[in-house]
Amino acid sequence: MNVPFLDLPGQYEAIRKEVEERVAPIFRDASFILGPSVKEFEEAFGRFLGTCEVVGVANGTDALILALKAIGIRPGDEVITAANSFVATAEAIAHTGARPVFVDVEPNTYTMNVALIPDAITKRTKAMIPVHLYGQPVDLDAVLALGRADGLRVVEDAAQAHGATYRGRPVGTFGEAGCFSFYPGKNLGACGDAGAVVTTDKAVAETVRKLRDHGGTRKYQHDLVGHNSRLDSLQAAVLLVKLRYLNQWNALRQEHAQLYSKLLSGIPGITTPTIRAGCTHVFHLYVIRVSGGKRDALQNYLRQEGIATGTHYPTALHLTSAFRYLGYRVEDFPVAEACANEVLSLPMFPELTTRQIEYVADRIRHFMEVKT
Repeated sequence: MNVPFLDLPGQYEAIRKEVEERVAPIFRDASFILGPSVKEFEEAFGRFLGTCEVVGVANGTDALILALKAIGIRPGDEVITAANSFVATAEAIAHTGARPVFVDVEPNTYTMNVALIPDAITKRTKAMIPVHLYGQPVDLDAVLALGRADGLRVVEDAAQAHGATYRGRPVGTFGEAGCFSFYPGKNLGACGDAGAVVTTDKAVAETVRKLRDHGGTRKYQHDLVGHNSRLDSLQAAVLLVKLRYLNQWNALRQEHAQLYSKLLSGIPGITTPTIRAGCTHVFHLYVIRVSGGKRDALQNYLRQEGIATGTHYPTALHLTSAFRYLGYRVEDFPVAEACANEVLSLPMFPELTTRQIEYVADRIRHFMEVKT
């Protein structure tokens, strides 16, 4: 049996007619840049999250960059984030001229260990970026309490957590800004790059609107030194269609995760995901930990058995060449480093079948109990 890591062609086929109907008027009217579908999506996503303002941008990385600039992050500032994340989180900090400061992650949720943040705070620290990794919310009560106590701004990286909730409220809506990516493989994915900044602060929203379009909200108006980071009308149209299915697709992901965890429980050397109490995990990725130095061998075996997997992420951020200038060393963040060597992402997408999940679990059990 072949089990893909995700099945975007299958998802598209199920909604093809709706997508074609949505994009046809854009071609007819040539409303390709900041057309009506962009505003319509911004309003729809705002209603979905229950927030006041959504500003569509070109991608999730730009969402972080523009949000940081909009809240006043400048060269020489420091911004704290997790050592276990996609590189875009730290890249965004660096692109503002600020310095990324890493902290380790929790060993059970793989999200930022908030208890370690106070030791990372200096007089130059201005903000924190908690990352809702794999679809799992960070401990936001602790993050926000720390932010209030130390006067730190909070920008949520919700790129992998569309629809995840913390104490009944959608993530991305707690800090000064929340940043989403709509990369095609996300729970809510476009047919190319796309992103959004979410905020309840109208001033922040207005600044992001200017920054995304060369510093102004009208042609040839340049109040700020801006960027070219506008959400494409075609992508907004696709997202409008997919948004209607997001809750349904997330529920299917959660069902798949429950079955995976049931079938994988008790296998020596395999640790299944933990869900933080009071939260909903939307399983952008279903990530197991493989102990005993067997992760790579298991991944190779599953590939031979027709099962596609991923490693998110094979190098902790502080050990990448891009951030060597920060001066961190091996063992500075031991949990993040252990994750880099042990985590394995299994196939996860709404269209996944029970038979496929059973096959994946069976092959993992066979490798861990028989092959080794």
